Amino acid sequence: MNPIISLIVANIIWGAAAPIFKYSLTNIPPFTLAFMRFFFAAFLFLPFIKLVHIKQLTRKDWIEILVASFFGITVNISFFFLGLQKTTSINAPVIASTGPLLLFILSVIFLKEKMHRKVFLGMTVAFLGVMVIVFSPLLFEGYRNEEVNMFQGNLMLLVATLGSVINPLMLKNVLKRISPITVTAIGFFFSSFTFLPFMLHEFETWNIGQLNSAGWVGILFGVFLSSALAYFLFYDGLSKIAAQEVGVFTYIDPIVAVLIAIPLLHEFPNLYFILGSILIFGGIYVSEGRIQWHPIRRLKVKN
Repeated sequence: MNPIISLIVANIIWGAAAPIFKYSLTNIPPFTLAFMRFFFAAFLFLPFIKLVHIKQLTRKDWIEILVASFFGITVNISFFFLGLQKTTSINAPVIASTGPLLLFILSVIFLKEKMHRKVFLGMTVAFLGVMVIVFSPLLFEGYRNEEVNMFQGNLMLLVATLGSVINPLMLKNVLKRISPITVTAIGFFFSSFTFLPFMLHEFETWNIGQLNSAGWVGILFGVFLSSALAYFLFYDGLSKIAAQEVGVFTYIDPIVAVLIAIPLLHEFPNLYFILGSILIFGGIYVSEGRIQWHPIRRLKVKN
């Protein structure tokens, strides 16, 4: 599949994920949702896994896949769900826009990919926009309980973003040799069991009989779209293009999130969200002159 199309579709799904999962978390606890999402999604890949691919994995491959899964799924999803319970869902994909900046820096350091100064400048401007959104509850609204909770939620979303950035760096070399389906299935099974102890603790105060339509929406969306399809498309794209290119596609997410959050959760962008978003997309505009692999430009080239 065309890697550009793969990454665009994956990020459209993940852009929708924040408001949909926030809606679902009103009914189902975060670690229970996380376990069900990845455990059942892993089974969807079983018929497509070839034993020969498993045998090709070296000890180093196993370590890289498990470490990448821990950061990219366990850390990322744990703090993503916990953060969603405290802050607005439209903040999640905008804060995740720090990912390209972090990924750009780390890919230059660890993968020796080429440094583009203008791209770095643009991403720095975008990062300032994210900081406006993260700190706005305390700086502009005060220290009431609601604002403190939003700030804590925003920080959790930043931690989630850091986890997601480490994931492609760890998997880049493995995906050159091993099928994305195999890598995805292993990562899903491993990470689902890291959620298990926390899920059992949640079962002390919650049970499956309490599931309603909101909870089922989160489970079905999580298993089939946000986990199985989106992660496969993401790894497929990652296996074919440079790691620092992957992060740029996350700029699709905020647009999708806002379009869904308004009718579903009645969340509307405030002044600080708009200001931060202007800085973020202004940074993208600054970078555009040098990002020859930007998703929009790459599609124009392909066409």
